[in-house]
Formats: sequence, structure tokens, C-alpha cells
Amino acid sequence: MQALVKYEQGPGNVRLQDMPEPVCQDNQVLLEVDACGICGTDLHVYHDTFKNYPPVILGHEFVGKVVELGAQIKNISKGDTFSVLGATAITCGSCSYCVKGEFMFCKNRRGMGHGVHGAFAPLAVARPDQLYAVPDKVSLKEAALVEPLAAAVHAVVDVARFKLGDTILVSGPGPIGILCVKLLLRQSLKVLVAGTSQDQMRLDMAKRFGAARVIMVDQEDLQQVIAEETNGEGVDLALETAGAEASVVSCLDALRPMGHYVQVGHFGKFLHLPWDHVAFKQLRIDGSVGYTRETWTQTMKIIEQGFVASDIVTHELSLSDWKEGFELNEKKEAVKVILRP
Repeated sequence: MQALVKYEQGPGNVRLQDMPEPVCQDNQVLLEVDACGICGTDLHVYHDTFKNYPPVILGHEFVGKVVELGAQIKNISKGDTFSVLGATAITCGSCSYCVKGEFMFCKNRRGMGHGVHGAFAPLAVARPDQLYAVPDKVSLKEAALVEPLAAAVHAVVDVARFKLGDTILVSGPGPIGILCVKLLLRQSLKVLVAGTSQDQMRLDMAKRFGAARVIMVDQEDLQQVIAEETNGEGVDLALETAGAEASVVSCLDALRPMGHYVQVGHFGKFLHLPWDHVAFKQLRIDGSVGYTRETWTQTMKIIEQGFVASDIVTHELSLSDWKEGFELNEKKEAVKVILRP
């Protein structure tokens, strides 16, 4: 089968190539992949700024239909469709983090798309504990967005702390940033979204979804805007979703004393920051990485109740057009790109 493979370590080294079809073990199902989204992690693996184990098939944001059942599989039928939790492809299952559902911190963890074969391919395998049934009224396109939505739910619901009426800055209008904006806007909050002029299309989307104000930081003075929007107080909460040093600096500058900062974006390098803000403003700093099993359960409930994530999809391409999809992301000419085998 044709699959998108990181074939050796180093920047680049990704190509579409022939790979053996995955073998369905007794405790697995074989899934026919319907759609798989391009994630920032895929770009980090491409640039070799995220740990990976080549040769490995990329892709982990996917939905698929069961076409084969392992001998031990019960209560699943051929034709059933599932969103797949690829992050738990390998875990120890017994450490304190695994027991609590905080599998992201298992020392033995390897996820699909970088640690084991992923879903930029026609077929993929997964265990039943990785499968989340797609509700009848939810489209497969929507189901393909469960993974990034779960990451946004974790950041906004599990990690961030805010009160109704607060003013919140989301810095970085990429897919996760926009999903965070959509979740925040379901509540009585004033949401400001910052990006650069390269993010014009993404900022326009945030504005359409209801952001109180969008700011292009290379054309406007962000701190002046923050002062105007908060009566000089500063924002209550800042979510950094760009993974950019300048964005972190802007967030730390924008926060009010005793405000809350949540780091969502990834950098892959060391940063130079005005860290004294943390002490002198007595800021609360939290990181948000991935999600938990409980987050995935909550996310499935959210989409079943009608939350729409798929309206951030700007491009749907064939797997053979993966280079175009990656370039659209790199140039910020897309929000979410879905690849279909």
C-alpha cells in the first residue's frame, strides 16, 4: 500500500512509498482509513524537531471503518466506524500515570504517526481501547477532528482557569488555537486572538466565529490593544498556541498580575524570555500537552451534542497531494488540512 513515511532521521526525509499492509493481531482491528488530518506534530516530525522512530508512517488524527477483526475482539463488528486515539499505541499500562488515564506521561509511550505506524495510509490497526465509536448523527469528517478537538478541550477545560466575564488572549490562530477560540466562545468570555499578517485568513476565521477582536501583531501594537480592551488591567488568561518565542513574550506582557498562562504550542528549541514577569506579576504557569482518556470521552460527548469542529477544515486533499497540504500549513494558507487515501 502507498503510505506517507518518515524513512530516516533528519530534516525532511518524508516520502510517499510502498509499505506492507498492517497485520491485524488477535487483540486488534484493521481499519480502512477514511480521513486523516495534518497536525503540527506531523510538521515537527518532518523537520525532525519531534522525536520519531523511522521508518514510520505519519498521521494520527483519523477516523476509519473496521474491515477485519482479531481473534480476541468482541462487541465490535465489521463496518463499525471509530475515531482513533493514536497516542496510546504503546504504553506500559501499569505506571501511576497510565492508571490515572494520564498516559501522555508514561515513559514507555509511543504514539501513532511518530512512534509506531500511523494513518497517512489506506489501512491502520488499533486495539479496542483506542477506539471511540462515531455517533450515528456525526459525519466522518467531523469524527476525523476528534483528536485535535480533544487537545483543545484539554487546554481550555482541564487546564485553563477562568471566570465568566474574563478577557482571554489566544496567541496563535492555528488549528488548535482556533478550536480553543470556538470552545471559549461557547461561554460568556471576551476572546482576543493574536497572529501576524501571515495569519490573515486564520484571523478572519476567528473573527467570523465571534472573537471580540483580532490583532495582527506586526501591524498593531498588541499591548496597546490589550490596554484598550481591558481598561489597562491586562488579560486574565493567555493561551499560547503558536509555539513561537515572540508569542510567548507577548502573552507574558499581556497578562495582568496574578493572571494565568497556559502553554499549548511546541517549540523544539530553547527560548529567550522575560521570565521575571512570572515572579513580579505572580503569574500562574501551566502546560497543556495532549489529553487524557476522560478528555476523549468528554470530547465525544461534545461532538454528539452538536459542537462543530469541521468548519475549521479549509482543504481536503488526496494523500498523493501531501506536499501541497504540508506547504499550505507551513505558509499558513490553511487552518486544517485533511488527507484522504
